[in-house]
Order: sequence, then C-alpha cells, then structure tokens
Amino acid sequence: MSGELSADLVVVGAGPTGLYATYYAGFRGLSVVVVDALDQLGGQMSVLYPEKPVFDVAGFPRVRAQDLVDSLIEQAALAEPTYLLGHDAVGLEQFDDGVAVTTDRGVRIRAGALLVTGGMGRFTPRPLPAGGDYAGRGLRYAVPRPAELTGRDVLIVGGGDSAVDWALCLEPLAASVTLVHRRDAFRAHERSVTELRASSVRILTPYEVADVRGDDRVAEVDVAGPDGVETLKVDELVAALGFKADLAALSSWGIGMSRRHIAVDRSMRTTLPRVFGAGDITDFEGKVRLISVGFGEAALAVNNLVPLVRPDLPVVPGHSSDAA
Repeated sequence: MSGELSADLVVVGAGPTGLYATYYAGFRGLSVVVVDALDQLGGQMSVLYPEKPVFDVAGFPRVRAQDLVDSLIEQAALAEPTYLLGHDAVGLEQFDDGVAVTTDRGVRIRAGALLVTGGMGRFTPRPLPAGGDYAGRGLRYAVPRPAELTGRDVLIVGGGDSAVDWALCLEPLAASVTLVHRRDAFRAHERSVTELRASSVRILTPYEVADVRGDDRVAEVDVAGPDGVETLKVDELVAALGFKADLAALSSWGIGMSRRHIAVDRSMRTTLPRVFGAGDITDFEGKVRLISVGFGEAALAVNNLVPLVRPDLPVVPGHSSDAA
C-alpha cells in the first residue's frame, strides 16, 4: 500500500493504549489512522503475552491478555479507524495546521495531530549472553503459548513482570519451574511476587546463568550464586530480560527524550507542536507504567489535542453517558 491518507489524528502504536486512544478519539468525533510496525493489533501483549493474566485493569478482577486486546479492538472499531499494520513510522513533517507522518512503505498520512503510543519500529529481546546460538533450540525469549511447555523442566531467567508471570503461568503445566534472578529483589508487581513465593516454583537469587550446554538443544544450564555453581537439567530455557525498541525515528524527529522515553508534560504534550504521547513510551515526573495508567493518559492526550484539530470542540467532553 502506498499513497496519501488524511485524518484528524494519526496514532502510532496499536497496543492497548493506542487502541483505547483510537476509540476515544472517535468518541470525540475525530477520524483516525493507526500505524504500527507489527503486523497485528495488540502490540507486545498479543505477540508475547496473549495468555498472561492481567490484574490492573478497572472492571476486570482478572482478564486474559488476548481477551482484553480483543475487547479493545471491538471498542476501537466504533471509531472506524484505518489501520496501517506492518508499517514503521519513519518520517515526520510539521505544518502550522497539522503534521504528516510517512511510513517505510511509502504511505504519507496528513493529520491535524499525532499521538505516539508505541509502535516505533521492531522490538528485539535482550539476549542471554551465555545462551550462545541456542535460540530456537530450547532457548526462547517469550512464551506466547504456555501449553507447549507442558511436562517440561523449565528454567526462567529474569526478575521483572514477564519472568514472574510466566513462572506462575507455567507452574501447573510444567514438570518443574525454576526462576533465576541476579538480585534478591524483584522488579515485578508485589502481588505477583507474593504469589510466586507461595508457589512450588524454585527461586534462586542472587544467581546468574554461567553456561548453557546441549547437543541439538538445551539440556543443562549452570547457574552461579553465593553457594557456588549448580547444574540444572533443563528442557526449556526462557530468558525474560526485556526488549529493546528501535527509537531512531524519534531522534531524527527532534522530539525531546527522557531516559529513552518521550518527554511529555501534564497534558501529554511532547516538545513538538501537535505531537502528543501516551502509555509506556512516555516519561514524566511520577510516571507509573501500568496499562490502566496508559488508558488514562490516552484520554488526557486526546482531550487536549481535540481543540487543535477541531477548534469548535472543547477540551472537556462532558460525561459519556450524556451522549447516549
């Protein structure tokens, strides 16, 4: 697909925050084009964690990640958006009355404003140094289908939400689950860590992977800690060390950055006119990276950009129930 499109708003990023922003922009009466480097909606949540239970979304005591994405897609459809999936947003032009975003596949979108919620290029996993060339041969960086590890001896490396969530998810399926983290403290949500410590998952801290061995695939892993080196029998090695996003486009646009994230103010404005941000890609004092916070930031950004795109509309939309 190539050519030129026009809309009131272009949203870069089709993860949960971008999908909710799309719906909300439609609710405010704006037309929307959504761009994402991935070839499917839902962002990393759909690609990496579709079976992960999510606990921090209002109205859902517990919801499967893909079910949440499916509901967000259904909600966003009310805005009748145009989706450009598999497109990297690479170019940005600015005008007095709007912006133009160009993708790596030759599509140019002219809009009144830009909202960046992620989707800025392909993301790659942070490698496990000792893993060598075992990727795809017992070493993996995500667990999109936990059932594939049923009956296996699994070693998970990491201390963030993904590592802990996967350990808890695999506990009832795998023959055994061991979690190795190089620090005693975990970065994951406190509730998840409490559940982990009460589970049958074996926790080794502070330990690091020293060596990975096997013929055709992973068979043994040496982990080093304060008590020396221990050799573990391993069928599946999951390195949950995080992902790196290619943010080169943001640098070329001249957008203000803060700790490798987009700097925004309290109205979610970036340092560039008519360019806003929301979700995990943004940073400001007191920032908390939760899905629920991203939803609020999306609504805040849309409401503040509306008067720029549609001067006849106010920032404050009133209650949604009034529009019924």
